[in-house]
Amino acid sequence: MRMIAWAVVSAALLTACTNTEQEALLAQYQKNRHYHKQLLKTEKVQLYDGNLTKVALTATYLNPASSEQNATEDERFIIGLYMEDALEKSGHYDFNLSLDGEAPREVLPLTHRDSRLKNLSFISEWNHYFLVTFPHISKNRFKLVFESETYGKGELDFAKKAKYIFSKKAF
Repeated sequence: MRMIAWAVVSAALLTACTNTEQEALLAQYQKNRHYHKQLLKTEKVQLYDGNLTKVALTATYLNPASSEQNATEDERFIIGLYMEDALEKSGHYDFNLSLDGEAPREVLPLTHRDSRLKNLSFISEWNHYFLVTFPHISKNRFKLVFESETYGKGELDFAKKAKYIFSKKAF
């Protein structure tokens, strides 16, 4: 009888602790939900000279996931660009940006106080930020290609839906 009572008390204590912990984690996730959603749509590439990072680019895909097959909204990204001091001071940028071979329609510089940067998951004081708009792409997966004559090429893979849908690997 004593063992049964002890087992019931132990189970009740463990259940209560688990629920409290679970609720705290869920509350923290709900508080930062937008941050986590943007983090899923953010990719990063670095271009090197030897072992030194000369250029780093972060890109966040801004378009919401759409279930409509005939949506024709332009593809929008916020691009964060870090350049080594020497490159930045020279004012010479030998970079090209393309989305599945298409050049951007518009590149709009953003200040660090711009409201569009508030909800991004990866912000740095050293980056320069741009709102880049590309023509609509009908495919669900596409590559943002960042090329430099000096440092080479970097590719960022994006998807209009969750990327794990396209993976054939088991988790």
